[in-house]
Amino acid sequence: MTAKNKVVLVFIFILLVFVVGVSAKPVKNVIVMIPDGMSQGGVTLTRWYLGGKPLAMDNLACGLVRTYSADAVIADSAPAATAMATGYKSHTGFISVLPEIAKMPGEKPIEPGQELRPVATVLEAARLAGKATGLVVTCEVMHATPAAFACHDPSRKNYDNLSEQEVYNGLDVVFGGGKMFFTKETRADKEDLIGQLGDMDYDVITTLEELRQLKTPRVFGLFSPDYPDGISYDIDRDKEKEPSLADMTSKAIELLEKDPDGFFLVVEGSKIDWAAHANDPVGLISEIAAFDRAVKVAVDFALANKNTVILIMSDHGNGGITLGASTTDKTYDTTVLDDYLKFLKKENIVTGTGLEKILLPIYRQVEVKFALSNIIKYDGINKEFETEIRNKIEEYYGIKDLTQEEIDSIKFTLAYKANNGKLNAVIGPIISKRSNLGWTTKGHTGEEVVLYAYSPNDDRPTGVLENTDIAKITANYLGVDLDAATQKLFVEAGSAFKVKGTVICTDKNPADPVNPSLVVEKGGKRIRIPVNKNYAIIIENGKETKIKLDGVAVYIEAKDRWYISRKAVDLLE
Repeated sequence: MTAKNKVVLVFIFILLVFVVGVSAKPVKNVIVMIPDGMSQGGVTLTRWYLGGKPLAMDNLACGLVRTYSADAVIADSAPAATAMATGYKSHTGFISVLPEIAKMPGEKPIEPGQELRPVATVLEAARLAGKATGLVVTCEVMHATPAAFACHDPSRKNYDNLSEQEVYNGLDVVFGGGKMFFTKETRADKEDLIGQLGDMDYDVITTLEELRQLKTPRVFGLFSPDYPDGISYDIDRDKEKEPSLADMTSKAIELLEKDPDGFFLVVEGSKIDWAAHANDPVGLISEIAAFDRAVKVAVDFALANKNTVILIMSDHGNGGITLGASTTDKTYDTTVLDDYLKFLKKENIVTGTGLEKILLPIYRQVEVKFALSNIIKYDGINKEFETEIRNKIEEYYGIKDLTQEEIDSIKFTLAYKANNGKLNAVIGPIISKRSNLGWTTKGHTGEEVVLYAYSPNDDRPTGVLENTDIAKITANYLGVDLDAATQKLFVEAGSAFKVKGTVICTDKNPADPVNPSLVVEKGGKRIRIPVNKNYAIIIENGKETKIKLDGVAVYIEAKDRWYISRKAVDLLE
């Protein structure tokens, strides 16, 4: 190799190091903040709504992040979060396991036998390094994004599996919704995860007052028992009962920073995405503003701490919101700010979901009247209810010109989709049309998202990055090795134990078919490893011994493969 070629290779290496953040100086703490589904149009609208002043995250903007998955231009939240958590792109619905197919340009094919293999997350690697770890979200705590940092499953819908893994994967602080997936009454396997958390010395709290009083560093805060609401939209939230994202972020930092080795924290503004799916500008503004207040909490801590990095980026866009729509085709340069905001600035405004809770009791009264009346009387009752709808829409949004079609859509939603948070998908477009706001879809979008970052060492990543780079950058700031963590946490059991000449099988107890165990025998020694848990039971000479492992056992049923920690394999040594 010539001297010139060597110089070129060195330059290329230095460039690659910079792009993926390998040169980043490790710090004590890293906070990853994810405004799920946040597009720039929503940020712009929120900034104007708040008076045009800079947001807390504005000064941190430093790059762009590509969001596609292993096999699609537009990503679902599960593979998008998986990429940011593990450094691997994956497939729709997959939670921190490799895809079966990787066909986007530049993606390497998946090696045979590696399909659906669990790969370690930055949260797990941080825990292995002795750092405290936490998740703070406004959705259910086992929803796609938080689950991707703490769990492994081929389906984001396997809430029972994911909640169980979160209980047993050694997290210190978990705040969000989804309590029903931890209670035996509502779980398919009837496991009492709340009781098991107590047995492992976690506090389990459910109220804002309990959050304020909390001092112990190991806690699950499950603040909304009602699926699928999660914690209320911030603008609808009962501020005396439900915590804000900023409240939870502040308390999580307060608890996690007690660890002398530092911490890793994920904070998600989950319902930005939900509002965007509904094309609901009120919910969108509410949640982006609430997320930005949580950013301020994190930044204030980092500035004072001087040993904390903050990385902020959405997992994908959603909704395609624009300031300007078909209503401004010919007036876009003369439409004044008030024409975008006047129906969004009512002092007592609520989201469509909030309005649903107001209208639903009125609708129930109509149902009762209808049941007690004949069809002629019902026509009068119907008109009475339509008047109530008009009055409430004017009261909360200032809209006085509802069409009959819009009224019928509200009535239909209350009749057939009530208690599901679906009215925001009706009210959102009603407001948007009158506010000159455009939406291209009620689904995700595939554009790049903005990267925001703070580092005390002035080594922020810049440029256009892959979402997989976020995991690598985070690992470098934490000083951890993701590949080493995968090798420690997820050994393929069949291959590992075959070498040792053991007998291995999957025990599916008919009394509990959804919770199989891996059973391994050699000589007189028998090891039982239950799925989704972080321990093994050794049975030898009639005696049972419970051994804690480094991570949870993952069973990929579609492949009939078990992945267990290296420590479990070594139990037969």
